[in-house]
Amino acid sequence: MNRSQHFQDRFTQRHRKDRLFKSLTKVAMSIGFIALAILLTGILIEGLPWLSWDFLDRYPSRTPSKAGFKAAFWGSLWVIGLTTLMTVPIGVAGAVYLEEYSAKGRFAKFIELLISNLAGVPSILYGMLGLIAFVRMFQPTTDPTTFLGIQVPFGRSVLAGTCTLSLLVLPVLTIASREALKAVPDSLRLAAFGLGATRWQCVRHHVLPSAAPGILTGVVLSISRALGETAPLVMMGALTYVAFTPSTVYDPFTAMPIQIFNWASRPQPEFQSVAAAGIIVLLAVLLGMNAVVVLLRNRAERSKAA
Repeated sequence: MNRSQHFQDRFTQRHRKDRLFKSLTKVAMSIGFIALAILLTGILIEGLPWLSWDFLDRYPSRTPSKAGFKAAFWGSLWVIGLTTLMTVPIGVAGAVYLEEYSAKGRFAKFIELLISNLAGVPSILYGMLGLIAFVRMFQPTTDPTTFLGIQVPFGRSVLAGTCTLSLLVLPVLTIASREALKAVPDSLRLAAFGLGATRWQCVRHHVLPSAAPGILTGVVLSISRALGETAPLVMMGALTYVAFTPSTVYDPFTAMPIQIFNWASRPQPEFQSVAAAGIIVLLAVLLGMNAVVVLLRNRAERSKAA
């Protein structure tokens, strides 16, 4: 066999493997989409008849026909809103410091390794950390706990849940923001420095606007994860039955995943349908939040292109 024929055979073999890999990828993707479609169809069929405005405006009940989602809905909005306000500035600021200001030495590599490891820690461990660090350490007694001269009655409150979820998603947001900052070409920084801009002016006016689409993608991933987490909130003791909505950050709370888990674990078959209605509401809130962030990301991309 001459060299030309040998090359042609290997070329044909590589193309055959490439087509086989594409086919296997399509099959695997199709299986995932079909399974997801079956699950969503079952949830919609079972939950839509129970979904109404009264369902969103009632508190939980032991009777399926009177059960509502109001406390869990507003509790999740409280926790996710405060988690976003707490996590996004800290995560983006940490990414900017590590990527733009810190010296590229052993300490910076150690911090990068630490953040990467924290991003892979199971969520239930963050729940245990929140239970020890926020609930029990700052458990209110007759007098609110004083920390650094400030009264901090954490307990099983919205504030404790917010801090726990913020610790959970902060590494994910920091890593995603760093990757977005790394994608900004160095020529943009050098051009700004060449025109006499300071490092902060370069970061504020050039680097951050260019990295905004990637940073917003990280926000979507982190906040979506926080919205659907159940294990940390269960571990830190978020309530499963709440007949009120939070009015301050020190109030007890429940969340949509916890309420859905509570309904799904009940033996009455009607509660399975109520849980399906709760899942529909959770998915609607999640898709709505993602849609808002995607619109902001698309707007940032258009501004970047202009």
